[in-house]
Amino acid sequence: MRVPNAALGAAGLAAFLALGEVVPRIGLVKEEYFPPTSRIARAFADELSDGAFWTALGDTLTGWALGLAIAAAAGIVVGVVVSVVPYLREATASTIEFLRPIPSVALIPLAVLLYGSELRSVLLLVVYAGFWQVLIQTLYGVQDVDPVADETARSYGLGTWARIRHVLWPSALPYVMTGLRLAAAVALILAITGELVIGAPGLGARIAVAQNSQAVPEMYALIVVTGLLGLLINVGARTVERRALAWHQSVRGEVAV
Repeated sequence: MRVPNAALGAAGLAAFLALGEVVPRIGLVKEEYFPPTSRIARAFADELSDGAFWTALGDTLTGWALGLAIAAAAGIVVGVVVSVVPYLREATASTIEFLRPIPSVALIPLAVLLYGSELRSVLLLVVYAGFWQVLIQTLYGVQDVDPVADETARSYGLGTWARIRHVLWPSALPYVMTGLRLAAAVALILAITGELVIGAPGLGARIAVAQNSQAVPEMYALIVVTGLLGLLINVGARTVERRALAWHQSVRGEVAV
């Protein structure tokens, strides 16, 4: 009998939590550095009852959502324009390849100089990281357009906007959705990192405060929150992707299986 994936996942999580409870209890690691799961769970419950926690969560989600929206819009628009304007792709290729590998965290000193510990510092990091995910996938998607379909659209007299809407965009959309899903995860990582390092309001700053005050269970509880947040964002992104690509063969094949 085939065991459902959900059951296997639940069993693995239960084993991990049990291991986290036992290892500190038997002295393999010191409890002051790695508390048992039960202590982390109590700290997690205390965080949920604290209004400051929800304020920090709202700050993190605000930075994540705004940064992701700006990065997505800019990445899609720039990707389409660079791809459809003659010779623009070749003219910008070297610049894109130079800027893309620069780690977003390397911009932290610049963000601090420009905006201090404000939300705009986090937005700078999130937008920069998410922009490249969406842009590169958009460029790949436009390149994957069937040339026969494009030439057929031209022969029927479709203008530039009509070809983008009816030929280019449906072909590029699977790539764009992949870029958005990747950007959503990267945006959360950079939002938490920015708050942790810069001190901007949010869960990252709250983790830093817990660490500095030696509130180790609370620190791990907040880390668990960030993990759960990442899981929810990934599940939500995949759900949106499946709905947006319900007509596409990849999703229809996934549903059929």
